[in-house]
Amino acid sequence: MDIFKREKYLKRIRGFYDSNDLIKVITGVRRCGKSTLMQMIVQELKEQGVPEERIVYLNLDKREYRNIKTADQMEKLIDSGIKADGQNYLFIDEIQNVDGFEEVLNGFREDGNCSIFITGSNSYLLSGELATKLTGRYIEFEMYTLTFDEYEQMKEFYHVPVNSNSLIELQSFILEGGFPRTVLIENLQDKRSYTESVVQEIFEKDIRHRVKIKNKESFESIRQYIINNFGATTSISNLKRDLEKNGQKITRLTLSKYIQALVDAKVIYECDRFDMKSRKSLAGEKKYYLSDLSFYFALNTDNRINFGPVLENIVYFYAKSMGLKVSVGRIGKLECDFIMRNASMDYAYVQVAYTIALSRETEDREYRPLEMIRDNYPKYVVTTDYLLQKRNGILHVNLMDFMKDGKIF
Repeated sequence: MDIFKREKYLKRIRGFYDSNDLIKVITGVRRCGKSTLMQMIVQELKEQGVPEERIVYLNLDKREYRNIKTADQMEKLIDSGIKADGQNYLFIDEIQNVDGFEEVLNGFREDGNCSIFITGSNSYLLSGELATKLTGRYIEFEMYTLTFDEYEQMKEFYHVPVNSNSLIELQSFILEGGFPRTVLIENLQDKRSYTESVVQEIFEKDIRHRVKIKNKESFESIRQYIINNFGATTSISNLKRDLEKNGQKITRLTLSKYIQALVDAKVIYECDRFDMKSRKSLAGEKKYYLSDLSFYFALNTDNRINFGPVLENIVYFYAKSMGLKVSVGRIGKLECDFIMRNASMDYAYVQVAYTIALSRETEDREYRPLEMIRDNYPKYVVTTDYLLQKRNGILHVNLMDFMKDGKIF
């Protein structure tokens, strides 16, 4: 079957295809498409004329490699495929299956004739071991599940019907989520079952094996609380108090450890609060967004869409998929949904709402924080409205069109 190309990630990695001095580490929540992205890179290299014998691809989860567990075994396997003269390309999937892989990879990196790409368990790849042993010798490329624009593009690629009404299509995206495999699953219940299996896989492989969870019930309560309250301002103190009201006794240290386990496994992402006046991040309160909205709907029986946090979640990951840094902004007593920052250190300010067309009060609520900001960086109000407002130079944009056109804040 032909592969749908995730172009927004490929264009970031292309410049490093022949960078033998840097190991390319592809991270992201399980099943977001990391292995498929490596297959796309292999495909592009072959299209550029790289001979097949110069490409070594090892998926260490495959049965044929099930006995490759030690660094020496992996080194011998790689040596059997690498050519001593000329350029080679090495791809290793699920590299955490091998103990002590860092020194082996670094050895091949230092040989200077091999461009290396790896994926694996997030909780391992982003832990202290990798950072300590390969500091300055690797570059991370983070992947996310499908954004709305990719969701529509992938459906079109595989000839899955796309509704001509973008708002209906957006609602389908919200309920189905963005895991690439679900696009090819017809039934919504089957899509939910797939997502539940991903959640279970993450817990077993990325969390339970890496973190000592003494009380599984407490961990699941915390996981469910964070998932159910995504997009809400949360602090450890408030979370601890709410859990204790429900009879869950837990220390701050354990609570922090369990939340960090969810972050490391990329189930949730922390969005720090940023004070506009001091230009500094604020300690304590954070917002958490779900790496995929299907986590919420697969783990809850409620199908109602709370558009406030849902649309924020969509905008947050669209911005991150476009390479932007994202924070929540505080302007005095007011809050700006997002402050975006690009690689050139330019800012953009974003308010997100389902609609501002119902009342002047709603419009004022969304515009007021942006009107308080005195610099000249662009300011956006993002809604699902098609009738767009003009007010004080602030850009009112339609969410679906903005993403489908591939625009950047």
